Amino acid sequence: MDLGFLADTTLLKVAASVADIAVVSYLIFRVLLLIRGTRAQQILVGLTLLLAAFFASKFLQLRTLSWMFDNFIGSFLLLVIVVFQHDIRRGLSRVGRRPLLGAAAYGQGAYLVDEITRAAEAMARDRIGAIILIEREADLSELAETGIRVDGRISTGLIVQAFMPPGPLHDGALIVQQGRVSAAAVFLPLTQNPRLDPSLGTRHRAAVGATEEVDAIAIVVSEERGQISIAEGGALTRDLDPAMLRKVLARYFGPRNLRKDKDRRRDATTRREST
Repeated sequence: MDLGFLADTTLLKVAASVADIAVVSYLIFRVLLLIRGTRAQQILVGLTLLLAAFFASKFLQLRTLSWMFDNFIGSFLLLVIVVFQHDIRRGLSRVGRRPLLGAAAYGQGAYLVDEITRAAEAMARDRIGAIILIEREADLSELAETGIRVDGRISTGLIVQAFMPPGPLHDGALIVQQGRVSAAAVFLPLTQNPRLDPSLGTRHRAAVGATEEVDAIAIVVSEERGQISIAEGGALTRDLDPAMLRKVLARYFGPRNLRKDKDRRRDATTRREST
């Protein structure tokens, strides 16, 4: 008996199953990548714990708790859509702007670190207040839409000029995405952390509040004191000098590029000395 047809059918089923699992796994990965570093990540963890409690109540035959979860799970899909509506909208817009398979090209490195450090140093020296929010894992497009679109190549001159009073862009934050200035005059959410120093102004509270909400780095230049501060994950580090700021930014955005640049400069110096 010829079993070739059966073998081919089985092989096709196995290939289809593997492809099915691969596609679903990739979609889950992209969703997790989309919400990573945002408040939605914390909400997703909470929903996962609720689902675990639901299955535990079924297993342990906790009837009252199971009845409560049954009513909750019935509207689970609607709840997910309501809770994640902003992330769903942002994800669909990103799919529309570029292919799903395209990787996020941040383009941040030594150049970004140098330009932002020089700009912060110049503004601190001239007592120009500023707040710069730099994108990391979380997509800041939704925040950028609330300000004035810029879409310019990042440079020291552009940053300083944007915050120069009484220009139309000096109030609010500057958003840096994928190595470019995407928007200016963006108003960020203020932190409600009661443990912060009461003497901190609106810029510092906005920097802390923004980094509590999204995975980003915020740089603040104080107009009153000419001090440079940096916020990350809701924590504020104050009174940084330019060298310290450069070191912190290099750790987040450009350590490899900075090492390569140093190696190239050292090699160039060695060649010049040898000649």
